[in-house]
Amino acid sequence: MRKDRRDDAGRLLSLETEPSTPADAAEAAAAGLELVRCIQQLRVPLPLLDSSPVLPTRTFVPGEDDAAFLGVNNRAFEWHPDQSNWTSEQLNDRLREPWFDAEGFLLHEIDGALAGFCWTKIHPATASDPELGEIYVIAVDPASHGRGLGRSLTIAGLAHLSSKSVTVGMLHVEHDNLAAQSLYRDLGFVEHDSHCWWGAVESGSK
Repeated sequence: MRKDRRDDAGRLLSLETEPSTPADAAEAAAAGLELVRCIQQLRVPLPLLDSSPVLPTRTFVPGEDDAAFLGVNNRAFEWHPDQSNWTSEQLNDRLREPWFDAEGFLLHEIDGALAGFCWTKIHPATASDPELGEIYVIAVDPASHGRGLGRSLTIAGLAHLSSKSVTVGMLHVEHDNLAAQSLYRDLGFVEHDSHCWWGAVESGSK
């Protein structure tokens, strides 16, 4: 996928590509554009080579856990351009998707309150890809940060996918989310491809 915008003289004003390549980055740089956003797809072989105990979780119950999920999601992703400010309607749209499986929507509670979740989905094999087990959305309530729950929830989600005989785990992460990048790389994830946007450097931003 490639989308670009040019002025009347043909000069490149913005560029979006997926999968993005070094040639795309070089073209954008030559036009004086800067990287605005880059979402990386990371993959890892399953089962995961990690012997940590799997975090106790339970499955999401539609209609009962909606409010708790939305509260944690919106607090955890307050900064995120796509995941923030989810509504009940947005959640219900996804719960009606044919791929939705409540068994793969894992919740971890502390003293009866939702502390974090790991929502997984399975993509059927295609001509170019094997069956992929995706960590679709994962978050820890900011009130529960500092307990290592992000890593534990990731491991729990991957263990669930592995139990379904999925042999490749996958997720998407912002390239500049350094904490998440460090966690996933430490678990063995490597970059598969990326979706990047370049735009004009704003005056005074440098």
